[in-house]
Amino acid sequence: MTDEIKKSNAEVQFEKEQQLDEETLFVVSQTFKALSDPTRIRILNLLCSDEHSVNDIAEILDLSQSTVSHQLRFLKNLRLVKFRREGTSLYYSKDDDHIMNLLKQAIEHATHN
Repeated sequence: MTDEIKKSNAEVQFEKEQQLDEETLFVVSQTFKALSDPTRIRILNLLCSDEHSVNDIAEILDLSQSTVSHQLRFLKNLRLVKFRREGTSLYYSKDDDHIMNLLKQAIEHATHN
């Protein structure tokens, strides 16, 4: 009986260690929030393959520059995209291959027949 209690306590301890802390929960929920918006998905999908300026993204996706800038700011704050400055232009690219892989898998799942 004592071994069963010890095992049970060990299992409880393991489960406690597997629980997520508040910061991790927040980051994960924000990441899924980022991936729940169609405009952000379109931007991330475009940035999967190459970097683009804000103007390029707006033109390619037929969005206003203001909309693109707003969404890129949100994605940058989550470290899903990064940017580099060239003169007065900002060029954005992916910053997290894990999220891009998750996005690609979700797209593959959605388009799989």
